[in-house]
Amino acid sequence: MLKFNHLFVIVLLAFAGAVSMVSSTGCANIAPPTGGPRDSLAPRLVKATPGDSARGFNARKVVFEFNEFVQIDNIQQNLLVSPTPKINPNVTSHLKTVTVAIKDTLEPNTTYIFEFGKGIKDVNEGNILDNFTYVFSTGTSIDSLEISGNVMVAETGLSDSTLIVVLHQDLDDSAVIKERPRYVAKLSPKGEFRFHHLPPGTFAIYAMKDEGGQRKYMSKSQLFAFADKHINTTENNNITLYAYQERDTTPPKKPATPPKPAKADKDKKLRPSFNLNGDQFGLLDTLRLSFNQAPLSSFDSSKIILADEKAQPLTGFTVVRDTSNKFASVFYNWTENTPYKLILQKGFATDTLGNEVAKTDTIPFRTKKNSEYGTVQLKFINLDLTKNPVLQFVQSNQVKYSHVFTSRDFKAKLFTPGDYDLRILFDANKNGVWDPGEFFGKHTQPEKVMAVTRKVTIKANWDNEIDITL
Repeated sequence: MLKFNHLFVIVLLAFAGAVSMVSSTGCANIAPPTGGPRDSLAPRLVKATPGDSARGFNARKVVFEFNEFVQIDNIQQNLLVSPTPKINPNVTSHLKTVTVAIKDTLEPNTTYIFEFGKGIKDVNEGNILDNFTYVFSTGTSIDSLEISGNVMVAETGLSDSTLIVVLHQDLDDSAVIKERPRYVAKLSPKGEFRFHHLPPGTFAIYAMKDEGGQRKYMSKSQLFAFADKHINTTENNNITLYAYQERDTTPPKKPATPPKPAKADKDKKLRPSFNLNGDQFGLLDTLRLSFNQAPLSSFDSSKIILADEKAQPLTGFTVVRDTSNKFASVFYNWTENTPYKLILQKGFATDTLGNEVAKTDTIPFRTKKNSEYGTVQLKFINLDLTKNPVLQFVQSNQVKYSHVFTSRDFKAKLFTPGDYDLRILFDANKNGVWDPGEFFGKHTQPEKVMAVTRKVTIKANWDNEIDITL
């Protein structure tokens, strides 16, 4: 009996232990095994065959061995070879090696530069071996001269890292449209470039948007920049190029099939549209009528009446029709928070399709309050007034307002609230707008614009006073 009780206790304790283990397992958070730290290092070159900076180079391929498995990425866009070959090399990767097969005939006594950009990365994490460069010479020495500088978009004063900079040995202007360049450099995010391992000599330098990988100046709509003089590599060169899009003065081609003439509305009713925000009108705006059906053939401004809330005609306003015959503007010294009526009398206008105003139409609207605008006072501490500066307020890359400086201050009692970028246009010809350059013939540089690094926020019903140092 005692033996049975002892055995029963042992079994009971074993069962309780098993239940406890199951219960504990059900409640615990089981974490998967953790690995080592994430690889964040770029591949490292172990060996190059032939070695970097080799002289008397005559090999047909170069093999790069790395410390880990690597792959190439978009290599045709990333790889720059200078001088520019007629036939691009073939680049392949396998395990820990990258092989460059040279297809072109190498020139004698010439230094070659292979710049891989972001074209080599490791297999596991995609870590990029950034700006990997390999140099060799078919002669007895490595060229060591440099040209550096930066490129700005003239109209905005900002950089565009998608542009390229090219060097031509042929100094004739036509070379940039007919020939591939001798040397090519890409821009950094800040718009900087550097040519290195250059030979002694004189080059024409250009910057451009590379359309279709041609590395040529293809059209006037292409961003393009040129230097005022040719560059000698033996001199101390640090250059700023100003890119622009030239105005295309070529008349548009006539379509092969003439467009079908627009048809008049069945009711022959002229339907102008207005730049009103609902029934609200901005104090700083010009009231504009748009005729979108067809250009006007007749227009009688005496049949347009600006009236008060009680339809009593006002004086002192003017109506001007645009030369395109598709717009008309009403100018008036508006009063804040005031109701107005624009009365369009029968027969005030007819378009070329015969649409007209069959009966008098009245458009009511109310001007905004002064409190919906901000007061602005900007002071530019070190502005050079001898360069004919023009202040530009910019939103979404569009110039919303410009002001010709007569002093270093800008003041406005009413200004539309919002966030603005500021630019300073140096208006060489004093026409108030930015003018592009012209390369062929005149060699005229574009007007330059300085982008002000500080943005301004104009608050409604607020005195916005800001000092700006350029």
